This record gives sequence, structure tokens and C-alpha cells, in this order.
Amino acid sequence: MTPPSLSRRPGGGAPAGKPGRKLGPIAEGVGTAHRAWLEPLRIRFLASGLTIGELSDRSGWAKSKISELLRGTGRYPRWEITYGLLDVLDVPTWPMRRLWMAAALEAQKKPDWIDGCIQSRQSGQNPHRRATLSTGPAVPPLEHQAFTELNRVAYLAYARLFVSEEEAREVVAETFDVLWFRWAEALASADVVPFAWSVLRRSVMARACHTDGCPELARTAFDTVALSVLSTPAARFAQIEESMALFKALSRLPAHQLDVMVLTYLRGMDHAAVADVLGVPIASVHTADRYARKTLTAALHPQNDLGETPE
Repeated sequence: MTPPSLSRRPGGGAPAGKPGRKLGPIAEGVGTAHRAWLEPLRIRFLASGLTIGELSDRSGWAKSKISELLRGTGRYPRWEITYGLLDVLDVPTWPMRRLWMAAALEAQKKPDWIDGCIQSRQSGQNPHRRATLSTGPAVPPLEHQAFTELNRVAYLAYARLFVSEEEAREVVAETFDVLWFRWAEALASADVVPFAWSVLRRSVMARACHTDGCPELARTAFDTVALSVLSTPAARFAQIEESMALFKALSRLPAHQLDVMVLTYLRGMDHAAVADVLGVPIASVHTADRYARKTLTAALHPQNDLGETPE
């Protein structure tokens, strides 16, 4: 399919991208899983140069319905209209379908409703589009498959520090689906690795509990090596208090320093491995570690803070 930004209107009209009504922001209250696919779909639409009117002409769906879908207003959109936009915007349908289904469950749609939407699309019952969705899973690009295998373990290890095991698996699966959806955009970025990390981190933080705007790490205080080797209740209680104070201070670090510290000291990765996962120079990891430890020392032991950088 010709990229939408380069396509012409049916009948040989002027190139797409003429001024139209400006797309409004995503509505408040849109769920995390819904936002995971809605934001990149909006990016794809805006990059296409099409107006909502032109998207309506090509998809066969009313402008009001398309506007509602792209803003997340009204009821959760059925798969038929979602697929209609994917078809026009040349978006991979298989990862998008999985993201759409996860968000439908988040929106408390019943499995029968979800299955009915999918079956309607596959059987061609929707009169708006001629094409039907393949019933078999498409295969992501080889580079995407390799990237997934290389980073899955580290991504899961990071996510588990902030959310439950089930949520961590959902977040990582969502991350790789969003990356498949946005793979061309990722390849066009300065570096795929930090692009992907930003997708993962945003998904994790959207689900993590926060206090005063900082992600909570307190639950991790109950799962530390130091705690596991203590035998008496008094010693364990003291260690929990110390660990919770440390993790509270950790959570207040700048994002990059926090990521370096949790991957290094809570997940046991060396600096070279951390640099590979984050997609940053190893010198950046060294610097983040040094400044983070200085900040933590000042927060936990202010009476000993001499303004020196820890070795």
C-alpha cells in the first residue's frame, strides 16, 4: 500500500493533507491499555497528512465516529471501525488487534462482545470495507523478533519491580506489540533501543502506584537478599524499615538515575548490560550511578554528608 502521506484522493485530486478540523486531545479517563494503542494510532494519523474528512471518505465511516475514536470519547470503539482506520493508514493489524482486545477487557467489555466484533470483521459483514482480516497471526519483522528475544528478560525484570507479576507480563507483551505497530517509526528514530525503552517505561509507570508523583518501590523492600538472610523478627523488621527508606529515596531520583540504580543494584546487571538495555553510552551509566549514590547518601545519612562524591 502506498504510504498515506503520499497517496492521492480517489480520482486523481490534490495530495492529501489539506487543512481540516484540528484533532482534539485524548479524553480524560481513557484507560491505560486503550491509550497504549490510541496514542500511536493518532501519531500515525497526524503523520499521514490526511484530514478526518479524507479518512472518512477512504474508510467509509462517519467523521463523527472517527473523531470519537481518535479522541477516546464515547463508547469503546468496535473492531470494525478500528480496523477500517488501520487499513487506510497502513497499520499492522495483528499487534493492533491484540492491543484492542486487551483494552476492550480493560473497558469491561464481555468476551462475547469482543469475539462478535472480531468475527464480524473476519466474515466481511461490515459493509464499509471490502478487505477482511486474516484469521492467522502475521509475523513481525525479523529485526523485531530478534529485538524481542534479546530484551524480554531484562524488560520483565524491570517491570516486576513496580507492578505485579501478571501486570509485568502484560506490560512487556504490550510493549512489544506497540513496537511492532510503530516499528517503522522506531527504525527511523536516532536509535531503536532508547525508543523501545521509552515505550516500556511509559507503560510500566502508567500502571505503577505513585506517591507524590513518584513510583512506589516499597513492595520491593519485602523481597531483598538482605532480608532473606535474617532470622529474628526484630532484625527482619529493622531491615524492612531500612529497605523501605532506601526505596523511598530511590523512587525520588530522576528517571535515568532511577533506571540505572534498579537495574544495577536490584537486578544485578553490570554497567555494560545496563547501557545495552537503555541504549545509552556506558559513561552515562557510570555518571548516573555516581550522582544517584551521592543523592541517596545525602538523603539517608544527612549528618555524614560532606558533599563528596562516593567512590
